Amino acid sequence: MLLLAAASLVAFVLLLYMVSPLISPKPLALPGAHVVVTGGSSGIGKCIAIECYKQGAFITLVARNEDKLLQAKKEIEKHSINDKQVVLCISVDVSQDYSQVENVIKQAQEKLGPVDMLVNCAGMSLAGKFEDLEVSTFERLMSVNYLGSVYPSRAVIATMKERRVGRVVFVSSQAGQLGLFGYTAYSSSKFAIRGLAEALQMEPLETRLISETTSVCKPEQVAKQIVKDAIQGNFSSSIGSDGYMLSSLTCGMAPVTSITEGLQQVVTMGLFRTIALFYLGSFDSIVRRCMMQKAKSETIDKTA
Repeated sequence: MLLLAAASLVAFVLLLYMVSPLISPKPLALPGAHVVVTGGSSGIGKCIAIECYKQGAFITLVARNEDKLLQAKKEIEKHSINDKQVVLCISVDVSQDYSQVENVIKQAQEKLGPVDMLVNCAGMSLAGKFEDLEVSTFERLMSVNYLGSVYPSRAVIATMKERRVGRVVFVSSQAGQLGLFGYTAYSSSKFAIRGLAEALQMEPLETRLISETTSVCKPEQVAKQIVKDAIQGNFSSSIGSDGYMLSSLTCGMAPVTSITEGLQQVVTMGLFRTIALFYLGSFDSIVRRCMMQKAKSETIDKTA
């Protein structure tokens, strides 16, 4: 039995090795590339813009607050590697009006060329018990976190398909991989992003999308990992051991883009399935014992 399992594993590794060139996306060259970052005036978005700028990209920052945009522009420009690089700022709410978002993306492309990578970082979080949160909170978070990613992506995807070049990055959260207490509104909006990413990656072969980041890490660390994975065309980007495990256990329909990733999912999900079966088996035994005990008690009561 063990020999059969070992042989199957070896065969699977060889299969992944043979198909690896077919499933591994071609790395995206950032020097001279046009990168659009929504929510780019602060936090992870700004750090991603800086990381891309350090590698020679042209940047379009999209956010609502003009003052923060101009401040972020000054910070980013300090990291230029040549005098040709440009940082363009556009003030717009990406979650309100698709036609407006489409127009600003067109403006950006007219000035800096077609979008090579879109990073959807616009988002917000509000916590509270389900019954304490106003219905408007759910509507607002779904609008900003979900539609705020749908609109910019919809505006760039056609051109990316035509050029057969591009990356679309979705910044989700661990709360988008499993539900967390107090985050009913936030988790659901981030779960929606994961579903969008998985469904969308099945349509344009040239586009590979990213989710899952962690809020407990420094924005600079998250930014470097996201940019690295985006360049390589990896579907999933995670930070730390907890993020790694969650990405493995919640891989869903995510595409396999490397041999390592394939083995990781097989091994991890195999262990997870074993643990789950053991748990279910134990639970089933407990239920059966309880039912038997209840039956005995009822028999004793009837006899008495």
